[in-house]
Amino acid sequence: MKRHTHIRNIGIMAHVDAGKTTVTERMLYYTGMIHKMGNIDDGNTMMDTDPQESKRGITISSAAITTFWSVDSIRYQVNLIDTPGHVDFTAEVERSLRVLDGAVAVFCARSGVQPQSETVWRQADKYNVPRIILVNKMDRQGADFLRVVQEIETRLPALPVPVQLPLGAEDSFSGVIDLIALKTLVWNGDDGKSYSVTAIPAAYVAEVMHWRKNLLEQLSLVDDAIFAKYTAGAEVSEVEIRQALRRATIGLQLVPVLCAAAYRNRGVQPLLDAIVSYLPAPADKGIVHGVAPDSDDQVIRETTLDAPVAGLVFKVVTDDYVGRLAMVRIYTGVLQSGSYVVNSRTGKQTRVSRLLRVLSDRFEPVESLDAGDIGALVGLKDVKTGDSLSHALHPIQLERMDFPVPVFGYAIEAKVSKDVGKLSEALARLLDEDPTLALEVDPQSGQTILRGMGELHLEVVLEKLAATYGVEVNKGEPQIAYREVLTHAVIHREVFKRQNGGSGNFAEIQFELSPAADGATGLEFVSDIKGGVVPKEFVASVRKGFEEAMKNGVLAGYPVESMRVRLFDGRIHEKDSHALDFEMAASIGFKEAARQARPKLLEPIMLVDILTPEEFTGATTGDLNRRRGVILEIGTKAGTQWIRAEVPLASLFGYVTALRTLSSGRASASLTFSRYQLAPENVLDRVLRG
Repeated sequence: MKRHTHIRNIGIMAHVDAGKTTVTERMLYYTGMIHKMGNIDDGNTMMDTDPQESKRGITISSAAITTFWSVDSIRYQVNLIDTPGHVDFTAEVERSLRVLDGAVAVFCARSGVQPQSETVWRQADKYNVPRIILVNKMDRQGADFLRVVQEIETRLPALPVPVQLPLGAEDSFSGVIDLIALKTLVWNGDDGKSYSVTAIPAAYVAEVMHWRKNLLEQLSLVDDAIFAKYTAGAEVSEVEIRQALRRATIGLQLVPVLCAAAYRNRGVQPLLDAIVSYLPAPADKGIVHGVAPDSDDQVIRETTLDAPVAGLVFKVVTDDYVGRLAMVRIYTGVLQSGSYVVNSRTGKQTRVSRLLRVLSDRFEPVESLDAGDIGALVGLKDVKTGDSLSHALHPIQLERMDFPVPVFGYAIEAKVSKDVGKLSEALARLLDEDPTLALEVDPQSGQTILRGMGELHLEVVLEKLAATYGVEVNKGEPQIAYREVLTHAVIHREVFKRQNGGSGNFAEIQFELSPAADGATGLEFVSDIKGGVVPKEFVASVRKGFEEAMKNGVLAGYPVESMRVRLFDGRIHEKDSHALDFEMAASIGFKEAARQARPKLLEPIMLVDILTPEEFTGATTGDLNRRRGVILEIGTKAGTQWIRAEVPLASLFGYVTALRTLSSGRASASLTFSRYQLAPENVLDRVLRG
């Protein structure tokens, strides 16, 4: 049985076009997983196997693969996930980071910190994922390693510490200078497999000593052993520096920074060394936290091989040959092929018929998955992203994943009536695989609305429906996911009473309906029932009734973003009161009370980041103002203008295309959902008119 101290579960994350798929491709080549390097431009990389990824030149879905790398005669298993960089596919990053132990954040040496760089960094912070930074594309015009390091420190909540310096830049970039070993690595040959180790060139000695001193000073601030030796003027060995750097990285105190030019095959092997040297093994997690599914009591479990098995499903995919697969990270114990696990969400026990190791779009059967492993399970029917699988006698619910709200939508229908059934089946599979897709029926028009993260996201889905499932669809005008909110408190009494000739139905409740606290979402339900005038089981039904009712607001039929309900009185009938009666009373009472609570419409606001040549700045900002945008920040970045603004989604349909036209194709934009805010009266009037 392999030692899970020799496993590294890592993700490669970055803004689109920072070069992370190229970095991944080179890592697989140098570890011997592939024998010929592919390129994004040629559409033949190992990890981008979807035809749309090859067509568009971007990563759309996260892809996992297992490879091996040896350092100091120890063979490490590296489970690697290449994540998308486009903001429309940010959910792929979210669910990958949830199950990874470490990550490599890739930044372009010219563009530095970009909008999606900030997004993925926040996602990694959310799950406390240790990181190392790779400043890639050092061969690109305008590349500036130290400027990017400074920008990371300024723009991100991070303390980046260079452990390398580039040897040259742009066309003259030929290698890296190791600040720990005090040596220079210079790459030879086209494929980058071989490199020579030489002394530091005299022209770089002063700068190297400055940054080595910086490294030791930063380590001494977070590591007592280094502090003692450094302040005493004693020599700190290479081994001691690496050990301290590993502790600081795992402890989220420092982030080591390396540099490379992956496309030109320079600097990737030291990155592999850094991954196994500084990023944590599964054993470093020590314990995992969860709750007991039946009681919500806290559960702590050690991440050892002899603990009861527990794992988290982070992705569900359908393979043409293997069928439905549940991608899972095993946190504790050993999962054997043919064994039974219980799903904490459903409470049902199910048999795992086969276990597979994932090699991008290929799979290898294995007999077991151990603590720390990432693999695929075959044979699980009712399983969804976020489900916890565990031993039947030791059930546990691990921390779930939160996904962004899909705010963009199209009304869709099958082009051919005979394809209606196929469309339903295909959409069911796509919704199963992608938690940021949502399907709903407009209560007013009866149209089917498919919602996603943005125009590109839905374009990809519609193309997949045609190419993979053979279903052509008509799409209507873009649909916006508005929300409603209550602005005043109302006290209301609702009596639900019905006589059917025999036993009847009766429920009476009195409640206060009011706005929720600032920043809250969903229902805040408070029971102030005294003396048991409404039994506990009926109180639960009241809550359920309000939860269902708030899915359709009284203003325009949109979901209510948040509200607070305080139930403080009620009555029951000894014979005629049932749980469903109290659910109905809550639903009817909500509609009556909400009309008096002065409901308002909320519209989604997008954060828009634009890079444009300076001569188009005026035209770009003028266009944003016409779209009801608010300019937040304007600055210079890598010789171009950077504009950040908040703009209502309703004003942004087709914006990327319009911006290209406005700038003769030289500007680019990234759109990210920011928040909901009150819509102006003219927007409300337009929505109500339909």
